[in-house]
Amino acid sequence: MGRTCLCLILVLTIVLGTEATSSKPNLIFILADDMGYTDAGFHGGDQIPTPHIDKLAHEGIILDNYYTAMICTPSRAALLTGRHPMQLGLQHGVVFPDLPFGLGLNETLLPQYLKKYGYATHMVGKWHLGGHMLAYTPTKRGFDTHFGFWSDKTDYFSHNNTGGNQEGLDFWENLKVARGYNGSYGTELFGNRAVDLVMSHNQSKPFFLYLPHQAVHNGIRPQFLKAPQEYLDKFSFISHDGRRRYAAMLSVLDDTIGNLTAALKKSGMYDNTIVMFSTDNGGPADGFSQNYASNWPLRGCKYTNWEGGVRAVSFIHSPLLKNPGTTSHHLMHISDWLPTIMSAIDEKLPSDVDYYGVDQWPSIQFNTPSARNEIMHNYDDGAGAIRFGNYKLVICCTNNMNGWYPEEHFYIGANQKPYILCGERNSSLPSCTSADKYCLFDLASDPCEYNNIASLMPELSERLYSRLMMFDAAAQPPRNKPADPASYPDLHNGHWTDWLDQNPIN
Repeated sequence: MGRTCLCLILVLTIVLGTEATSSKPNLIFILADDMGYTDAGFHGGDQIPTPHIDKLAHEGIILDNYYTAMICTPSRAALLTGRHPMQLGLQHGVVFPDLPFGLGLNETLLPQYLKKYGYATHMVGKWHLGGHMLAYTPTKRGFDTHFGFWSDKTDYFSHNNTGGNQEGLDFWENLKVARGYNGSYGTELFGNRAVDLVMSHNQSKPFFLYLPHQAVHNGIRPQFLKAPQEYLDKFSFISHDGRRRYAAMLSVLDDTIGNLTAALKKSGMYDNTIVMFSTDNGGPADGFSQNYASNWPLRGCKYTNWEGGVRAVSFIHSPLLKNPGTTSHHLMHISDWLPTIMSAIDEKLPSDVDYYGVDQWPSIQFNTPSARNEIMHNYDDGAGAIRFGNYKLVICCTNNMNGWYPEEHFYIGANQKPYILCGERNSSLPSCTSADKYCLFDLASDPCEYNNIASLMPELSERLYSRLMMFDAAAQPPRNKPADPASYPDLHNGHWTDWLDQNPIN
């Protein structure tokens, strides 16, 4: 009788133990903001140590041929919807705190899909997809919790943002104004909250954490780039003040990622977790956007369609991967994450939505050919770009950041080796300027976009141009609206809020 009871207890323990842990993988998506291509150590940079990021990348799969939009709001929208920014009307600029628009409410977001399959869904960090009405904010769009800010940036210590001629607090715990964090460094606050969520998670449910850091985006005036003093001291060897501050900010980010990884292991969640890392766009170089990232040797920077603006740092890391420690050279776009994640958890997306993203999970897991051979970068205000295979058509240009901004302008380490080899310049080929109808580059031999070969391949150039124009003709009109002074914090108890709701949070 005693033996029978013991066996029953053993069976119940096994069954209940199996039910106590979710069979679906946990998902963590870390989105860095404005990180330069060469600022990741695993891309060859040795000026700013990023050991925790590098370890995850080297032990996972580095996504070597990965692209985003050229600025924040479009990238975040594409990531969370699986659709192209031009399909969403978000191809033109970003959402500032006094602008009354955001990602359309008709769109279904990744956390909304995941909740159908039992996921606990958390967001920590920067939203940037609308906050003029509560319906546009994170906890109304599929996230169980949100800790962070709604707009484009904040001061790293006061958590205030500016818009128009106003400054006010933009910091939230779910739908309550978070006033108790003045003086605490934003990157560390977000990192600590992410760790707390992991350690307190009930593992009977699968876990999704969207962690869009502000780092290393600039803050607000008068000092746009801030970090704790001990991190600034760590980079005293960098003489350029802006670059030193940028380095310190990135080092804090790297440490928080190390803490998060340690928490996953301590909690027992690590073995069933997929960690994904991406930047939202290329780095702002040489003082653009008050920042000093490095995309060297790529051309251009944030807010351009050059490789330095759209070719991004990314990897995926998990004990669940079949071929860890490798590099994927397959073409991938930020909109691919949603269908890829759904494939990774063995669930399907609805068939009645026109997704731009494609499922890359077989390519990531088994190195099979990518389902993508084309990337429509963007078309807006007469400038844009499209890639097909190794060829990229560029219609230049919306700003003056169209050159090459070498890291050695600030500092170059003794062991620096370029991750990307540029190829040779051909001085006999024409340059690429706004006077040209379009320019064409072969990225296989010319990844740094030195040589405009449009005159050598007119048929291909015209075909890609027509393809870009067709996509633009089918695009949604930009959702942008002019600034609204009714949003200003002096009307709302000193903070930015959902000012267009009948009863805004004051």
